Amino acid sequence: MKREIYLRVTEAARHILATGATVRQCAERFGVSKTTIHKDMRERLKDIDPGLFAEVSAVLDKNRRERHLRGGMATRRKYARRRERALSD
Repeated sequence: MKREIYLRVTEAARHILATGATVRQCAERFGVSKTTIHKDMRERLKDIDPGLFAEVSAVLDKNRRERHLRGGMATRRKYARRRERALSD
């Protein structure tokens, strides 16, 4: 495995653990696609550091279970902003 990939995988894993970031947030932070981060965390990290893989998997599983809640909150904010704009016009 190339050194740059190894470094990206381990840095992304530490970032997810430290912040609880979603795959989308982590991809934005590291300037790669969601698919790349997902492959890094689910395949490459397992080979690099199985202990870290287990910890990151727990965070990603929690994020996956909660994604419908984040989606609902985003929709709520979207329509609240629309209402605010309509009232200010």
